[in-house]
Amino acid sequence: MATSQSLIEMPNHLHETPSNVSDFYCSSWRLSIETNNAGYWNTSPSNCSDYVKDYMAGDHYLSDSEMVCAYSLAFAQISGASKGFSWVFDIDETLLSHNPYSLQGKGNNLYEKSMDIPDAPALPASLKFYKELLKMNYTIFLLTGRPESYRNITVENLLKVGYSNWERLIMRGDADEGKKAIVYKSEKRQELVNEGYRLHGNTGDQWSDLLGFAVAERSFKLPNPMYYIA
Repeated sequence: MATSQSLIEMPNHLHETPSNVSDFYCSSWRLSIETNNAGYWNTSPSNCSDYVKDYMAGDHYLSDSEMVCAYSLAFAQISGASKGFSWVFDIDETLLSHNPYSLQGKGNNLYEKSMDIPDAPALPASLKFYKELLKMNYTIFLLTGRPESYRNITVENLLKVGYSNWERLIMRGDADEGKKAIVYKSEKRQELVNEGYRLHGNTGDQWSDLLGFAVAERSFKLPNPMYYIA
């Protein structure tokens, strides 16, 4: 089993904001977390809260998401989908955006609250990319950390905003309780590989969505400076 650097907790002082904070510092912090150089973190530096709010509420977040999906589509089109080609998607902050509610919580508490939201909008770039994959006959799997008890609300929300025709929605069952996300998601991907599916691509907003074992041929990370899940 591969070890993920994202599971290493970094010294607290590296996540503290200097007294002379600037947008350059907060921008550099965001680069570090998105590239997984920062390792484990929970919330953004206190003095960067306005920066994160502006980023999420403005065009920058949407533009970054569009860029990730553009590269994803280019890779998907290289060889086209052949028999057994599949793509794995996370859900929260990947297919569904909780941006309208992102100021109502912090850290993992924000993620936990987001699961109760029945009408989260689609992330526009992801929805467009998802539909392009369907046109190319990719088999799509949704792999989420949400517990099985949220299946109905999750399916209703996904259908309402335009997602459809996925092969399987994989959610945490009783046997998965307490597992780190990176372990749980790796195990579920391994099950798909064992069934004969070829994991051509994987899209998520957390490094734990993408790393571990049974990884896709290429993985694409969407931005999320709001919370981190190991």
